[in-house]
Parts: sequence; C-alpha cells; structure tokens
Amino acid sequence: MKHIRNFCIIAHIDHGKSTLADRLLGFTGTVTAREEQAQLLDSMDLERERGITIKSHAIQMEYTFEGEDYILNLIDTPGHVDFSYEVSRSIAACEGALLIVDAAQSIQAQTISNLYLALENDLEIIPVLNKVDLPSANPEEVTDDIVDLLGCEAEEVIHASGKTGFGVENILEAIIRRVPAPKGNIDEPLQALIFDSVYNPFRGVETYFRVINGSIKKNQQIKFIATGKTYGADEVGTLKLNQFPRKEIKAGDVGYVITGIKEAKEVKVGDTITDAANPTTNAISGFEDVKPMVFAGIYPVDTEDYEELRNSMEKLQLNDASLVFQPESSAALGFGFRCGFLGMLHMEIIQERLEREFDMTVITTVPNVSYHAFSHKYPDDIIIVNNPSDLPDPSSLNRVEEPYIKATIITKADFVGNVMSLCIEKRGIITSQTYLTTERVELTFEMPLAEIVFDFYDRLKTVSKGYASFDYHPIGLKASKLVRLDVLLNAQSVDALSALIHADNAHHIGKKMCEKLKELIPRQQFDIPIQAAIGAKIIARETVKALRKDVTAKCYGGDISRKRKLLEKQKKGKKRMRQVGNVEIPQQAFMAVLKLND
Repeated sequence: MKHIRNFCIIAHIDHGKSTLADRLLGFTGTVTAREEQAQLLDSMDLERERGITIKSHAIQMEYTFEGEDYILNLIDTPGHVDFSYEVSRSIAACEGALLIVDAAQSIQAQTISNLYLALENDLEIIPVLNKVDLPSANPEEVTDDIVDLLGCEAEEVIHASGKTGFGVENILEAIIRRVPAPKGNIDEPLQALIFDSVYNPFRGVETYFRVINGSIKKNQQIKFIATGKTYGADEVGTLKLNQFPRKEIKAGDVGYVITGIKEAKEVKVGDTITDAANPTTNAISGFEDVKPMVFAGIYPVDTEDYEELRNSMEKLQLNDASLVFQPESSAALGFGFRCGFLGMLHMEIIQERLEREFDMTVITTVPNVSYHAFSHKYPDDIIIVNNPSDLPDPSSLNRVEEPYIKATIITKADFVGNVMSLCIEKRGIITSQTYLTTERVELTFEMPLAEIVFDFYDRLKTVSKGYASFDYHPIGLKASKLVRLDVLLNAQSVDALSALIHADNAHHIGKKMCEKLKELIPRQQFDIPIQAAIGAKIIARETVKALRKDVTAKCYGGDISRKRKLLEKQKKGKKRMRQVGNVEIPQQAFMAVLKLND
C-alpha cells in the first residue's frame, strides 16, 4: 500500500485539467504514441465537441521513481459549477488533489469552491501553475495569488505547461513525495466505497469503487449494504485506458467490478461493498446527497415511449448520480417525468445525452425551482411546490418562500458596474466587495435562485466580455411576493408553459411571452388568441391571424351582397373550426421562453 497514490485534478473551466492529464498519461507510458489524442479521458462525443469535461474519469498509471515502482490512480474531474457533485464524489475516493490554476487567468470562482471541497475532506493540495508558456501568462503575480489563497510557500507551486509537457516530471515527483499513501488494513473485512457506475448493454452495470479495507477477489460473494443484496463478482480489475482484469484488488486501490446486475436501481453511488460471508459492521459514510437546483419536466414526444424513457433515465442516472426524477403527468403533454438538475448546462447535457445515447426525442418544459407555500388554514404545514400547477389558490395562500443563494462572482475591476447592475436587475442584494488585486474584484450577492435559472450565466459572460467567473451555494428560503403566470392558447391553459414569477415582473414577462409565442406558433385556418393571465385576470394578449383563402375570387363584378354572403359563410366556418381546433406547440416554443431577453 505504501506504493499507491490516489489523487484527483481540480480546477476552474478551461484551466487545462484534461490536457495536463493527457501529458501525465503519456509521460508514465500508460498510453502508447498511437493511442494518444487530445482530451483522451473525455470519452463522450459531447465532451469532445464542447471541449468540457462532464464525467469524472478514473485511470491507473504505473511510474518508477528512485528505483521503486508506484501505482498512481488519477481521477480527472469536471470544472463547471453544474458538475460539482462529480467533483465531490471523486474527492471522496482520494488522498490528494492537484489544484491547477491558469497562469493567464489566475484564480477563478470555481477554483476556490473546489479547493474548499478538497480541504473539507483533508486532502493534500499540490498547487500547479499551468500554461506558463503563454505570451499572456503572468507567473509571478499568479504565484503570489496562490500563496495568499493556500498559505503555502512560493517554491511549492509547480510551474507546468500541459501543451508542451514542461514540468510534468516535477508534478509526478510531488505526487509521490507529498500525497500520503492510503490508510487501510488488508486483514479486516472488505469495505469498499462506490464512487461511480456505468451501464454496459452486454455486461450489465459496471461499478467503480475504492477499497478502504480488506480485498476483493474474482468470484467472491459480495454484498451491497444499502440495498442488502448479494452478488457474485464475475470480474474485478483496474481501470487503465481499457479495463484490465485482475484476480484480486487490495486495500487502497481503485478498480471496477462486474456482477451481472441488470437493474440500474440496485447500484447506488456512495454505497459500501462488503463480503457476504464476513460483512463489515460499519458502512462508509457516503458523500453528501445531491441537492437539485433546477426542476423541469421531460416528456416523450410520443406518449407510447413513456416506459422506454423511464428505462433510459434509469441507465443515465447510473452514470450521472446527480440526476433526480419522479413520474408526473401534464394535461398538455401526457405522461412524463419531473427531473431535478444541478443547473441549466446540466439540463441541456441530459437532454442531449438522452437523444444521442438512447435515441429518445423529448420535450423539456420551462425550468423552475422548488418553492415552499403556506396556507392561511394550516400556517405551519409546508406545501412543496415543484411545479407551478401545485401552487394553492391565491385566496387561501398565506405566503410563498423561495430559495436564495449566495453568489460569488470574480471579475475584472472594469466590469464591476455592469455585473452589479445585472445582479440588481435579477433582485440581488450585494453583501460584500473585495479587491483580490488592483485588477480583480470578488463580489458577493444574495439573490433568488429562480433568477439564475434562465439566462443569468450567459448574460454575465456577455456584460463582462467573458472575464467573470461565477459560483453559488444555497443559503435557505425567504418569503417573496410570487404569482403564477398562466399562458392560454385558444382559451385553453397550457400547463407546461406556466411559471411562478415575482409580482413586479409579471406584466413585463407575460407580454414578452405572448410576443415570443406569436412568432413561433404556425398560422392555422383560424385565429389563435395567445393570452397571459394571473388567476382570472388577463394581463397580455397577442393574436396569430388565420390563413385565409380568397373566397371572393370567383365573383367578377355583380352585387356586393354575393361577396358578403361568401365572406359570412367563411366566417362561420372559421368560428366552428376555432371551437374544435387544436393548436400544436413546437418544441422551440418551450425553450424560447428561457431566452426572452434575446
């Protein structure tokens, strides 16, 4: 065990985690020159296309240092705030972390957030200054920032470049010298922590784990403590670029097990694996439960695909434990699921993965957050409102509380005014403003989560020309003046377009929604009124005009009453059609509501 090192890589988006991981794999000979490619660990098409890491990836490297052979287990983690749950799971399986900071961009909000996560888990932090070869790099100043943040010595900061491979040897030396070897006892009963799993259609669920105590052997009978079920370990092994079967994996090491489980819900991330014959008495305290921030409905385009969508979601949940869903039904869209996501990017990625990996075309409703409502009759009973249609009647409503977050924004001093006005527009209250350097400012706001759900992140990037970084965490609920805005199409309420909105913004948003829907809904043979309403009061209206055939074309001259008769006949037909006509809502109409400011 003294020759094993488990570490992860944490950083802000685009600070070069995946590129540096590629260099480490190349330097240790884990991948051959033929197998080398950029973003090697990002195996999903989606990750390569967008240039971001979505999943944590574990891989084992072997390295000889001062005549001794070491096993290094590396976990590359995502940098985006929406995937911080992946990071917390990776940190739970490690003893050390490489904290990577871009020499040109310096410390960003997610760098600080991930650092605190690692410190809470008592990880040994190795600071790495990446991209020192860039012309815009400022290594001396950024090194000082890192020293201030970590309280370490300037000599401890390793200078490196993921692009050229400079400094990789120093990083490997620091991992071996500074990261502690895993603690654990090989003679105790088996105790292993599940930190990830993936569904393989041919072999069932592949479970990734870190052995804390004891060892796991091929064909051993193992038990999952949370579900209480017992399985045979058909194959155990370590994770190189491909899976590498072994006879036994001992304490301190990371590996995978295939047990032939076909049911996705039988494997839970954070669960403990133990020996069926000689079980451990205490389960490992798993990592924190996921707290979804954004809720949206996902519905199959064809209602008959409902069961298939459920199976796809369960398989996807294995690979992404931060996805939470439960069945629900809508008058407009039929049967579907109410899903909880960690943010808007997370929601977009899930939708894309359902389409790519499972061929499921889905409709996503307007995202919202979870509110607490209280009635006059039972003022102490909390009514949880995940869907606008769950909100009680306004006459019986005492108050509504909405979730607030503490938002940390780090930006250049030039953009402070723009960022402040954006946050104030989103009902934010500034709590502190700190100059980290003469050029960079940290702003802290308290603001409602609902205001961030829509387009906040995109607009923040726009007003700061891409220089602001953003991180947030929940701070509880506060009472707010909220109303339910309903959209009526042809006098029918479309529940999928309903939204809970602050009373001050309701008229403005209602008008914009009607205007946007007028552009998107195709014209029919009859007039379609689009109305926005709060309760019984209509606050905005637009009309999609009917397509009309020129019924008077065949009248050449003659009395006007002939034309009038034909037009009256057409008018009656349109009226009857409007009573029986159905309006089809295109998918982009649901998503367009999010982009009202464009």
